Amino acid sequence: MNKRIVLLISLVAATLLLAGCTEFDQPISGKSEGFWNEFIVWPLVATITYFKNLLGTYGLGIIAVTIIIRLALLPLMIKQTRSSKRMQEVQPKLKELQAKYKSKDAVTQQKYQQEMMALFSENGVNPMAGCLPVLIQMPVLIGFYHAISRMNSTPSIDLGSFLIFPLAEPSIILAIIAGLMQFIVLRTGPAMDNPQMKIMMYFMPVMIIGFGIVLPSALTLYWVVGNIISLIQNLVIYRPWEKKDVALTATPAAASKKEVKQPVKTKAGGAKK
Repeated sequence: MNKRIVLLISLVAATLLLAGCTEFDQPISGKSEGFWNEFIVWPLVATITYFKNLLGTYGLGIIAVTIIIRLALLPLMIKQTRSSKRMQEVQPKLKELQAKYKSKDAVTQQKYQQEMMALFSENGVNPMAGCLPVLIQMPVLIGFYHAISRMNSTPSIDLGSFLIFPLAEPSIILAIIAGLMQFIVLRTGPAMDNPQMKIMMYFMPVMIIGFGIVLPSALTLYWVVGNIISLIQNLVIYRPWEKKDVALTATPAAASKKEVKQPVKTKAGGAKK
C-alpha cells in the first residue's frame, strides 16, 4: 500500500511539472508551443471545439469528449473492477498467510511476500490495477482544467452555459451533484468490500465538492458525466445488489450458529445447557 501511495504521489508531482502551471490563464491556439500545450491542452481544446461546432454548444462538446475519454479508459476500468473483486475473494487466504508469517523478522516477511505474490498470481490479482486508471486519468484531468481555463482566457472563445450553469464560472449546485455522484459510484464499487478504501467514500466526494466550488463548471461537468459512466460500469460489472442478497441470506445462518450452545458436562456426568 505504501509503495502505491508513493507511486501515485510521484506521478501527480510529475504531471504538475508537465502541466506548465504558469500558463493556465494564457490564451490557447494551435500555435502555442511546448510539449504540454501541443500534445495535451490544444488537442483537448480542438476536440471540444469540433464537437461544439457539431452539436451546437461547448457544454455538449465537453460531454462528448468526456464520453470518448471514458470509453477509451473503459478496458482499464473493467480490469480494475475485476481485480478488486478477485482481491476480496482471496482475503481469507491472505489472512491465513498473515497469521502464518506474523513474525516481523526479514526472513519471515520475505517468505510472506513470496507466498502473497504467488497467491495473487494464481488468482489473477494485480495489486496495482486500482492505481493505473487514476494515474492515466491524472494528466487528462489536469489537461482538461488547463484547456477550460485557457479557453476561458481566449477572447475568441465563449464557453457559454450548460442548462443553468455558466461553464466559465464555478457552480455550488453542480459541485454538490458531482460530489453526490462520486459517493454513489464508491458505494456501488469495490470500495465497499475493502476497509482500506472505505475512507475514500467520504474523502473523495468532499474533495470534489471543494474543487467544484472554486473551479469552472466545465470541469465539474466532466466529473458529473464521468461518474455517470462509472456508475453504469459498476452496475453492469460489480452488481452491488447481488452482494446485498448474499449478505441477507448469510445473516440468518450466522445467527443460528450463535444460538446453538454446546452442552457443558457436570461433575455428576450429566449435561448442563
